[in-house]
Amino acid sequence: MRRDTVEMLPLTIVSRGGTLPFQIINFNFETVRVTWNASEHAGDNLTFFYGFRSEEHSQCRNYILQEGRTVGCLLEAEGDKILWFSIRNGTQSLLLKSLWISDYLKPNAPKDLNFSWHQEAMTVTCSNLPYRGLLYEVQHKSAFDTTWQSDVRDTCNITISGLDGDKCYFFRARVMTTESSYGPEAHPSDWSEVTHRQKGELRASCQEKTLFSRFVFIYCMVASLTLFLFVLCLWKIWRVKKLLMPNVPDPKFTFPGLFDSHHGNFQEWIKDTQNVTHLNKTEDREQECVLEEALVIQLPKTEAETPETTMTSSLCLQTAEKEAAAGEPGPLPCQPPQGGEMLCLKGFMFVMSDNSYVTL
Repeated sequence: MRRDTVEMLPLTIVSRGGTLPFQIINFNFETVRVTWNASEHAGDNLTFFYGFRSEEHSQCRNYILQEGRTVGCLLEAEGDKILWFSIRNGTQSLLLKSLWISDYLKPNAPKDLNFSWHQEAMTVTCSNLPYRGLLYEVQHKSAFDTTWQSDVRDTCNITISGLDGDKCYFFRARVMTTESSYGPEAHPSDWSEVTHRQKGELRASCQEKTLFSRFVFIYCMVASLTLFLFVLCLWKIWRVKKLLMPNVPDPKFTFPGLFDSHHGNFQEWIKDTQNVTHLNKTEDREQECVLEEALVIQLPKTEAETPETTMTSSLCLQTAEKEAAAGEPGPLPCQPPQGGEMLCLKGFMFVMSDNSYVTL
C-alpha cells in the first residue's frame, strides 16, 4: 500500500453548499459503496460523480435507490486508490471529497476453513488475504457455554487447546483490520458460517442432542421428583388433619331450615317441621296423671259377695273336679282371696287394696 502522494492532494473539500452526511465501505478493494443521507433534500434526485487518481469525473452508473430516490452508488475498484467524488443537486455541488479507500476497508470473511484435531486441541487454518495489517480471529464455544471464547493471530493458523473430546463445539472466524494500518473507520469482516465439530469431525448439529441428553433429561427428572414430593406432602398433611381434626357435620345440612328460617331456635324448628307441641316438665307430669286416672278401674267397696266372687268359686270347683277325675292329688281347697276387693279379668282373680289401680 502506497500513500506517498497523499500530502499533495486535498483530503476534504467542502463546497459552499454545506456538508452532506455520507458513509463509505470498501469491500476487500473490489467494490466501494458510497451512501448519503438526503433527508434535507426530499424530492430531489442527487447525482454522484467520481474518479480514481484522476480529476476526470464520470457519473455513477449503478445508483442505490430508496423510494425512487438516489441514496448511494456502487463503484468498482482495483486495489488501494484515492477516490475523488462529488455529490450534486442539479448544478449545485453539495459535497466534494478525496480519500484513500483503504481507510474504509472491510475484508472478506475467511473461506475454506480447515480443522485438525490432536491431543485435545483444534487447529484452524485458512488462506491469508493478500494484504498486510490484518488479524485473524477464531471463536469457539460448546453447547454448555453462554459466551464465545476468542483466539486472535496475525495469520490464519490458530490452535485452540484445552478442548474436551466428548463435547461438540461451535466454530466461526473473521478478519479484523489494525487501526495503525487502516485507521478507525475500517470495518471487520463478517463472521464465517458457524460449523460444528467434535474431535475434528464435522457434525450437522450438536446442540439439540446435547441439550436433550443432559439438560432436558435432568430438568424433567428434577421437575417430576419435585411434583411427586409436593403431592406426597399434601397427602400427609391431609391425613394428619383428618386424624387430629375430624370433620364435624354442618347442622345447616342436617337440620334444613333451622338456621335459615328459625335462626337456630330448635323449639320453633320442631314445631314448624315435626308438628310436635313442646311440653314442660310440669305439664308432662300432669298429663301422665290424667292418663293414669283415665285408665284406672276403681271398684266400689262391698262386703257382700259379688258375681265375680261367685264366678271365682265356680271356677275353682271346676278345676278341682277335673283334677280329681284325672286321679291327681288335688291342691288345697280353693279359697277366695282375703284382704280386699276382688277383680276378675279373663278368668283370673285379683285382690284389690285401697291404693291399687290397674293401668291398661
